[in-house]
Amino acid sequence: MSAGGVSAILAAGGIGARLGAGQPKQFLELDGRSMLELSLAVLATHPDVAEVVVALPAAHLDPLPSCLTRAWPCPVRAVAGGARRQDSVAQAFAAIAPSSDVVLVHDAARPFASADLVRRMIAAARASGAAIPAVAATDTVKLGRAGDGGTFVAATVPRQEVYLAQTPQAFTRAVLAAALAEGARAEVATDEAGLVERLGGPVAIVEGEPANVKITTPGDLAAARARTGGVPVPVTFRIGNGYDLHRLVAGRPLILGGVTIPFETGLDGHSDADIICHAVTDAVLGAAALGDIGRLFPDTDAAWKGADSVALLRQAMTHVHAAGYRVGNVDVTVIAQRPKLLPYLEDIRASLAAALGVTPHAVSVKGKTNEQVDSMGRGESMACHAVALLLAATSPEPRVPSPEPRQ
Repeated sequence: MSAGGVSAILAAGGIGARLGAGQPKQFLELDGRSMLELSLAVLATHPDVAEVVVALPAAHLDPLPSCLTRAWPCPVRAVAGGARRQDSVAQAFAAIAPSSDVVLVHDAARPFASADLVRRMIAAARASGAAIPAVAATDTVKLGRAGDGGTFVAATVPRQEVYLAQTPQAFTRAVLAAALAEGARAEVATDEAGLVERLGGPVAIVEGEPANVKITTPGDLAAARARTGGVPVPVTFRIGNGYDLHRLVAGRPLILGGVTIPFETGLDGHSDADIICHAVTDAVLGAAALGDIGRLFPDTDAAWKGADSVALLRQAMTHVHAAGYRVGNVDVTVIAQRPKLLPYLEDIRASLAAALGVTPHAVSVKGKTNEQVDSMGRGESMACHAVALLLAATSPEPRVPSPEPRQ
């Protein structure tokens, strides 16, 4: 099958009654971020996902939760959920782009899925038509039956045949459409894979992630909050730094962080010479041990002549996400005698945040003069330092990407 677009559905239309929190559980926070935001982030920042459609309780569509209104790397839309899970997913499915050939369905109550899992699920759907992530049972599995005075063992099930299903589940468009048509006739279905099974279709099992837990009970919530609140967990932190300097020359636009700034001179370089984007690109690539901007976009290649450096940063982030990392925060320092950058800092932050797949609150940009010392102080050049923090749920093995192909 030729590769088309990938749409993601985030099922967030329930009320979480079993949790007993007095509000839908997807809006509960884990270390300052709602489960909805955390689950959305893994989809909306993934380089292979073209759009996300979120099924919400109708009462939460106006106003929308703030995490749905930020600038994500791909479009994010919301629809009203239904009375049952399959109804919510069907409502979202009706709103996805007609060009999508693969659809992911993820639970908002699973906020710890990784980018690598998303990648593997997309590949499995294209190979098999329908796939679920699952972890193998490790305990002995018993079937129970109710009897006088309690519950008793009816049988022992071979545990090598037992898997615990997770999300995101992945389907080709045609398979999911047929499953949801079956769901309209069915009683309550616990997942879309079960509807495919009812139709007799094959569902592939992909190795899931033990950390990809579903938050259902108060105990689950307490464990998740402990995990995000400082208790040791298998999270990898990676720090990278970047630096860039270009001369100022007449006849060139001054572009910083994707924002064109009125000035009598601009930065000279092979691309648009955006020192902020170049430094940030090196910082995120360095943190992930994926090389540097010169290796990915060599200035000996005419393809990158005059290139938009924000676009280059976005392409670099596809490699960062594919390696299993996401940006925690970025701190940028621009060294320039003139012009004053204060009027443009918020626009620069927003531009960088969109390219990095984070909110502007995760991006800091500040300007410093060089006290009239050296070429920067004399207004002959500008420089930029950047530091990036990357987070991952596992410890990926970095693979340095080959130079990007010509456009």
